[in-house]
Amino acid sequence: MLDSNGQALIAMSPSAPLCLLPAMANRHGLITGATGTGKTVTLQTMAETFSSMGVPVFLADVKGDLSGLASAGTPAGKVAARIEELGLHGLGHASQAFPVTFWDVYGQKGQPLRTTVSEMGPLLLARLLDLNEIQSGLLHMVFRIADDAGLLLLDMKDLRSMVQHVADERQRYQTQYGQISPATAGAVQRALLRLEEEGGDRFFGEPALDLADMMRTDEQGRGQISILAADTLMHAPRLYSCLLLWLLSELFENLPEIGDTDKPRLVFFFDEAHLLFDDAPEALVDKIEQIARLIRSRGVGVYFVSQNPADMPDSVLGQLGNRVQHALRAFTPREQKAVRAAAQAFRPNPAFDTAEVIGQLAVGEALVSFLDEGGAPRMVERALIVPPQSQVGPISSSERAAIIQASPSAARYAQTVDRESAYELLTARAQMLQQAEVALARKKAAEQAEKDRLKEEQRLQREYRRQQKEQAQNDILGNILGSVTRQAQRTITNTVGREIGKSLLRGVLGGLLGKR
Repeated sequence: MLDSNGQALIAMSPSAPLCLLPAMANRHGLITGATGTGKTVTLQTMAETFSSMGVPVFLADVKGDLSGLASAGTPAGKVAARIEELGLHGLGHASQAFPVTFWDVYGQKGQPLRTTVSEMGPLLLARLLDLNEIQSGLLHMVFRIADDAGLLLLDMKDLRSMVQHVADERQRYQTQYGQISPATAGAVQRALLRLEEEGGDRFFGEPALDLADMMRTDEQGRGQISILAADTLMHAPRLYSCLLLWLLSELFENLPEIGDTDKPRLVFFFDEAHLLFDDAPEALVDKIEQIARLIRSRGVGVYFVSQNPADMPDSVLGQLGNRVQHALRAFTPREQKAVRAAAQAFRPNPAFDTAEVIGQLAVGEALVSFLDEGGAPRMVERALIVPPQSQVGPISSSERAAIIQASPSAARYAQTVDRESAYELLTARAQMLQQAEVALARKKAAEQAEKDRLKEEQRLQREYRRQQKEQAQNDILGNILGSVTRQAQRTITNTVGREIGKSLLRGVLGGLLGKR
């Protein structure tokens, strides 16, 4: 809620209300504390307050409780008692609902939240796929080749086809881009398959998120609260962390620099922030630090929510000026060390020992330190968090469905758009190559058939000439043999005839002579 001066009333100490100055809200912040100490309620109260300022808010609903922002609260029990204890009715605390848009990567509990593979980029995608250095290098190469070839990488099938293309054409690319290993490409393909099985393929595609749909105000001038349903998404922690970091990157790259303003342009809450830094490579941590350091000049405030400040690197913690520390339990030496580190992050208050108080805080109670007008941290105060004006706890499924359907941007994101991109172009190119190969094979087959026909024709002609020659030779030989045979026959006939004649003559003469 806002106080009479328009400042963000977040907590009440015994001595005074603790307000977050709107002009200092883009200096980022940190909400920490053990499970069950009130971090979610603090987040809800701060989101309401920023919305009342006219500042759009984005937050992830990890446990499913924050959907209550869309419904007016009905204070009862401890909430009603806290409102009475702090005298909030006299300060303008009243039950009310806030303008909410629900988003969901899986499209079940909100409008589908999508981006393209190109917008995610190779650095975050390598983190998402848990690739090693060599595999990450190949992924960067794939993106570079796609950019140089003018091939759009929009969804998972675009990326898979591009990796396959680069592996198949490695001889063509490795001179210009470097060595390409088929085994490495296969490992990247397997990682993409795992991501698809986790549902990550639903996150990539079009229509991609338009940041303007997260930065609206309603007719009363209140900032739109965009709630990402993350209870299912948390089962894929790398996808969750990369998605939120991608959003921060998009805000950083697309929003113009505006410098210091009277209030933020957008406030971004990063719940379960430790997931962003678990096993993160140095390049990614450097990118997060850069965004945290520079995005405030775009008018964006980033608030990390985690169990312990030690979950984040010092380079990032140093950028977080507004802090709310709920109770931490310290039973082991390591936990005691973490408590001391958390206490040292605050400007000391001589009225109490900060490290000792951290372990004594009740549920809904916190150590609070916001920045003053000059940007310096105020002295830490022990305070009670102002209860939300909206419903504490989730709304019903039917109420959520009605809000989703009534959203002005619901129709835009309802249907997936699959325009021509790398997959279609590479598939068409492969089909053209296949058709060309088929045509070439047919041409070669026709040419071979023609060669075989000519060869057979030549063989038949040679056979015909051979037969003709043999026939001619046979005819000549036959004529010769016939002539010889006839001559022999005549000779034989004449010889036989003469011999017979002589025999007859001798016989006749012999008979005549004998009669004498």
